[in-house]
Amino acid sequence: MYYTIPFESPSMSRRQLLNFLTGAAVAATVGSALYPAAKFLVPPSEVSEGGGTLAKDQHGTPIPASQLLAEPPGTRALIAGLASEPTYLTVKDDGTLEPIGIVNNCTHLGCTFPWNPLDQQFQCPCHGSRYTPDGVVVRGPANLPLKLAHVAVKDDAIWLYPWTETDPRTGEPPWWV
Repeated sequence: MYYTIPFESPSMSRRQLLNFLTGAAVAATVGSALYPAAKFLVPPSEVSEGGGTLAKDQHGTPIPASQLLAEPPGTRALIAGLASEPTYLTVKDDGTLEPIGIVNNCTHLGCTFPWNPLDQQFQCPCHGSRYTPDGVVVRGPANLPLKLAHVAVKDDAIWLYPWTETDPRTGEPPWWV
């Protein structure tokens, strides 16, 4: 019985092995450099699975709930809410946020308006429409109540969700849906 040594070439040559190792090292280096750049360029998710939107300030920076809750009770904060519509959030007496946000668009011609703390009303300066603190029309020419949004606080983030249920002020389906 003779023992023979096979003279077949190996499946991978030394040159192929070194080329593979060099390519793998270059790919790992480039990948580790591009990952942080890609994370920086891709904006964080600001929409939840339930259709909610993260509340932001006028510069597009998310507003932490602790910042608004540090304000005195009765404070109305204007934030960018659903579809970047200006929305008023109210701090309740117990130090939490009111679960209903009032969208700051006049139902007459879409003007934005301030909260008047002396009269306890939203007052549109353009055409004189006035609204109660919960957004019901007191004086026209506007004839529809202000839009509503659900407000939820999760992990110091304020989330706004579309209001699709019955309007609690009128007992009817919301006109904005």
